[in-house]
Amino acid sequence: MDHTTDAGRSAAHYHDDAPFAEERNRYLRHCAERGATHASLKIKRNELLWIAPRLGPNAPSEGIDIEVLRQIAIERQQAHGALTAARRVVDIGRPWLRFLGWWREPSTGFEYQGQLEEYVRWMRDERGFTPSTLEQWIRVIGRFLRWCDQTNRQLGDLQAVDIDAYFVSQATGRWSRVSVATTASALRVFLRYAGKRGLCANNLAGSIDRPRLYREESLPYAPNWSDVQRMLADADTDKPRDIRDRAILLLLAVYGMRSGEIVALRLDRIDWAGGTLGLFRLKRRQPQIYPLVSSVAEALARYIDTVRPSSSHPEVFLCMQAPRRPLKAGSIYDVANRRFVALGIEAAHRGGHALRHACASRLLAEGLSIKEIGDHLGHRSAATTSIYAKVNLAALREVGAFDLGALQ
Repeated sequence: MDHTTDAGRSAAHYHDDAPFAEERNRYLRHCAERGATHASLKIKRNELLWIAPRLGPNAPSEGIDIEVLRQIAIERQQAHGALTAARRVVDIGRPWLRFLGWWREPSTGFEYQGQLEEYVRWMRDERGFTPSTLEQWIRVIGRFLRWCDQTNRQLGDLQAVDIDAYFVSQATGRWSRVSVATTASALRVFLRYAGKRGLCANNLAGSIDRPRLYREESLPYAPNWSDVQRMLADADTDKPRDIRDRAILLLLAVYGMRSGEIVALRLDRIDWAGGTLGLFRLKRRQPQIYPLVSSVAEALARYIDTVRPSSSHPEVFLCMQAPRRPLKAGSIYDVANRRFVALGIEAAHRGGHALRHACASRLLAEGLSIKEIGDHLGHRSAATTSIYAKVNLAALREVGAFDLGALQ
């Protein structure tokens, strides 16, 4: 079935003799399948009809860069007269060219780009790091390698004084001790990896010392449970975005899910008949089955039945606007942060992880043991949980089962 709608099919029929007709129609079908509206498809169709004849016959082999597309955009503005015409050409043309594989990205590489990419593959394939950890370490190591490139420091010639210079130039007055410690740990692992492969001095990693971290310094902030209830109540409306967000907030607060676990949640992991919810815990790298609490079941069912767009994506949570792709982990921060800001809840941390910590604190207040809390949160060790709960292991009480329904 052609998903470009009647208007799209008619336009395609009358313009089959225009350049790149198959490529244009294939992209329009793709957009329709991702949730693009009838009006949006008409706009895309018209802009692509303007862009296509101006690409030239070598576009598939040589690619198109931003300068070429900007020139086409200028021509469009001069012909159309509207100030928005040029922007529309870029906004519509660039995704189309990327979809076709014809887009030439601006060169953003640096001298150590290859080493960084190889290290990322090693972390993913050999160490089994989660996507969120990979993203964080890529940012940390990439920043260091770019600094080396910008200051004309060769990786093979680095000494301890160069590492000191990096921290002095980058961290002084800007980074907390926690940030410095995180960077130091990441650099030690990278430089140990690089040393074993002859990319730098073998003993360089040992020259990096982490700063002292004080007890509980790096703990995430846990909002009061009354504030969590206010956030849930604030999202309890008939607005489509609120319906989706409330389901997300409940998963954060009731199950203590990580952002990456929420965006990875699939429709087939919700067992409505059996009353269970299947999660894939990122740190443990294994599935975990939970009872499907009634409040969460109702919120998920309402979102899936009334708000979630029809899509081939198996993930539960999708973007509200086209393209209807699965949410990214960073979007979960925005969902939680909107409620913190709207309700004026003062907090050092306003993302989804704060609600995960609120879940841990709530369980602790109900008397659950460290092991029970750790199992619920998907922790790999009791040490992690004892830090999370801001208590000493010896001070915790062992108690019986806890009814998750009481979390409402």
